[in-house]
Amino acid sequence: MSDITCSCNKPERLASEVFERSPSNFANELISAAHSVSYPANFLLFSERDPTQNVYVVVEGAVKLSINSPDGRRLILHIAKKCDIVGLASALSGRVCEMTAETIYPAKLAVLSRRDFLAFLFRHPEAYQSLGEELSHQFIKACDQLRNLGLSSTAPERLARLLLDWSDKEGANEVGARFHFSLTHQEIGEFIGASRETVTRTLSEFKSRQLIFFQGATLTIPNKGALQSYTRC
Repeated sequence: MSDITCSCNKPERLASEVFERSPSNFANELISAAHSVSYPANFLLFSERDPTQNVYVVVEGAVKLSINSPDGRRLILHIAKKCDIVGLASALSGRVCEMTAETIYPAKLAVLSRRDFLAFLFRHPEAYQSLGEELSHQFIKACDQLRNLGLSSTAPERLARLLLDWSDKEGANEVGARFHFSLTHQEIGEFIGASRETVTRTLSEFKSRQLIFFQGATLTIPNKGALQSYTRC
């Protein structure tokens, strides 16, 4: 716990980026109710079936959201990044946490207690429109992930779809893509329902076929159409 640092500095762009369509008066009030906390890498924010205590907004870094089986298998549903809201659904419903949330590397989050968050919404019910849009966005991302996992028959197909999806989110052009690639092979396997060894072997195959290139933590897809062919296997 000593690695957690609390700060009175407010995330200055939280209001404008999370509630960009909302009046600034209540968005600024939201900031005043939050406190900024710096967490170390691999810190467990909450686990499935934990009582919902806080709502988190990612200011810096990334948070891994997953569901887990009793025998230790894990499926990563989403990586929450800057301005994503973590724990929103359970905070609104009052039910236990439906996912497990863990930082991937050192992260700064804006943290609000569920009680303060609900009090804010009681004062500003117009914020529900923005939150409804955020919940819809989260649901669509979860469906995309489950569609990739359930409807892609092979590990190479699932991995190709995942890399193409990540490249689209990083603003790739129509031909190629280049983006930061920081997850371990184990974590990628938890995205596509495959073992670490399968991920390592498939990435090596993609590299040997010149479908992808690595330079440090940067992954380049020179021809998205060529990698796309694996999604039609």
